[in-house]
Amino acid sequence: MEDIDILVIGSGMGGLVCADILSREGYKVCVLEKNQQIGGSLQTYVRDKVIFDSGVHYLGGLSKGQNLYQIFKYLDIVDKLKLQQQDLDAFDKILIEGDDTEYAFAQGYENFIEKLLVHFPDEEENLRTYCDKIKEVCSKFPLYNLRSTDSFNEKSSILEIDTKAFIDSITTNEKLRGILGANNALYAGQADKTPLYVHALILNSYIESSWKCVDGGSQIAKLMAKNIKQNGGKIIRNCEVKKIVEENGVASYVELANGEKIYGKHFISNMHPVKTLELTDTPLIKNAYRNRLKSLENSTSAFTLNIVFKKDTFKYIKHNYYCGREGYVWTTAEHTEENWPLGYAVFCGASSKSEEYADGLSVLSYMRFEEVAQWKDTFNTVSSVNDRGETYNQFKKRKAEILLDAVERKFPGIRDCIKSYYVATPLSYRDYIGNDDGSLYGIVKDYKHTLKTFISPRTKLPNLYLTGQNLNLHGILGAAMSGIVTCCAFLGDDNIVTKIRNA
Repeated sequence: MEDIDILVIGSGMGGLVCADILSREGYKVCVLEKNQQIGGSLQTYVRDKVIFDSGVHYLGGLSKGQNLYQIFKYLDIVDKLKLQQQDLDAFDKILIEGDDTEYAFAQGYENFIEKLLVHFPDEEENLRTYCDKIKEVCSKFPLYNLRSTDSFNEKSSILEIDTKAFIDSITTNEKLRGILGANNALYAGQADKTPLYVHALILNSYIESSWKCVDGGSQIAKLMAKNIKQNGGKIIRNCEVKKIVEENGVASYVELANGEKIYGKHFISNMHPVKTLELTDTPLIKNAYRNRLKSLENSTSAFTLNIVFKKDTFKYIKHNYYCGREGYVWTTAEHTEENWPLGYAVFCGASSKSEEYADGLSVLSYMRFEEVAQWKDTFNTVSSVNDRGETYNQFKKRKAEILLDAVERKFPGIRDCIKSYYVATPLSYRDYIGNDDGSLYGIVKDYKHTLKTFISPRTKLPNLYLTGQNLNLHGILGAAMSGIVTCCAFLGDDNIVTKIRNA
């Protein structure tokens, strides 16, 4: 293979952003992807002719001039995406078992406050305090606001605030406290752990503007892949990296599962940092650093039910639902076999086939990897089928029916609309996304140990860099920003941020 300036390992959002940006900067880039489909959490799959997203159910910050819009504008994909803005008066609705009220989260801060005041008329001052704090926290992150200097000192004052404790401090109304934290499945929120900045950066982007990709989020990956190829880069699929080999103090080549070696001048890994270090045999990366990263907790995984509807039976919903039991908002992942699910999220896929009726629906509930650990030695993707056996099929069926019972209680009659359904478990997330435990959002952030969970894109190998959701923040916006951080580290300046801001 001809000279490669930069080998990118993994085609998740962070890896593709790095490859797209650096190919624009004149570097010869090659992306290696172990799966048949590129995109990581951007992957979609089709069941009974219905498209389902594996991870990207909605996007924030995509109105003109907002942060994700500017990134996509710079990447020359924003005008090519098929997008649909969610309901302005409700991008999310919160449902609580035993309460028939639908609590709406609206787009635009004044609208957000106004819609919650319908149910909490005495809480205006507290809601304004809440929103002002969300905006203040977001203002402390320069890159989030596409400002060039990303000084740690600027954000240090707000890093050590606990989300639940902050919400509890602004109101004594228990119902409102629960509502404000109720869509924390967006970041696997935990009491006495999840920092307020995680809650704020994610929620703010949806309050600013909230969107769905029509016919799935894989279009984002496909458009970036097209850019990379037009800039002279390559993307190789079904290409699993087994080793990153160091020679004379630098990364020299990767060894693939088939024994082939691919050499490069620089390497960017979009894999989980722990996985990257496991594949990198070098004394330059000390055991203390390896063990520190290994000791970090990964976020929980999920059980997802993808429902195909009979034609024209279920009305399309232009918002998402987060449903849960009162009192379990921050402990939904701590379910037992007996009380599962303590909560679930409902996402209606936007389809170009019909604006009136939905052709599919995804229902996502937490599930820990330990619950499927007995099948951990099996591996199953489109290109590598390994039947997990009848006990696994029975497990999926039983869990699917329990989850459907819970959904039916809030959406009476939904079972009558179902043509078929398909299930993904933590094993599916592991096999398709590439982490070891199916973690939804990578490394858990902890307000008590903020510095431990900020991971530098640089490693002790001067030509090996890290990128992806584990560095800064997860999600499409978070992983895109991690890609930008990695590019700035590689290029030695932050001119890319200026170019994005001025795109």
